Amino acid sequence: MTGQNARSRDKSRVTVVPNGPVLVEGPVELVTEDGVTHTSDRFVVAVCACRRSKRYPFCDTSHRKRVRSDDSPASHDDSR
Repeated sequence: MTGQNARSRDKSRVTVVPNGPVLVEGPVELVTEDGVTHTSDRFVVAVCACRRSKRYPFCDTSHRKRVRSDDSPASHDDSR
């Protein structure tokens, strides 16, 4: 693509946080599966990956409230 019809786009960085959100350098425009467009002008946008967010598709840190079964006291029994 060259000329006036070409759109110049810089690359955006996307960072996948283990057990957390997907961080996208903003501004962003997200289109959800129902066709609704969500926009954010923030420098970095946290996109929900767990679908627990009350602000979906944006992260509200609901993933932190999850209780993992492997963290239960019984799974760390050192009394052998």
